Amino acid sequence: MKRSASAADKKQASMRPLRVGEEIRHALAEVMHDVGFFDRALAGTSFTVSQVQVSPDLKHANVYVTPLGKSDAEAAQMVALLNKHASRFRQEVNRRVSLKFSAALKFHHDTSFDVAARMEGLLRSPDEE
Repeated sequence: MKRSASAADKKQASMRPLRVGEEIRHALAEVMHDVGFFDRALAGTSFTVSQVQVSPDLKHANVYVTPLGKSDAEAAQMVALLNKHASRFRQEVNRRVSLKFSAALKFHHDTSFDVAARMEGLLRSPDEE
């Protein structure tokens, strides 16, 4: 007979990707500090890892990053370089986070900070007061 999952089991299952995502985010923040050893084009660029969304099976992770001080075109190039070296980042994360499977990383440019700044500017404009 098949046992149905309790509400506590379902909540536990839904929390695990969040916890793993935070662990990966912290590990990537450490790795990004020394990103220059992967590619000289990335050397000297500071990144903010804002969020890591992990799939329920923990095998795929979408990593949202913001290269600091870069235009949108330069940021797109930086994210493309990060994706080029995703397997190296995966190895480094795997050394720092102990999991049964290491998640395949896919980097995305996070524009949420730009959107928030634009909204803040609109709300503070004299026309809105």
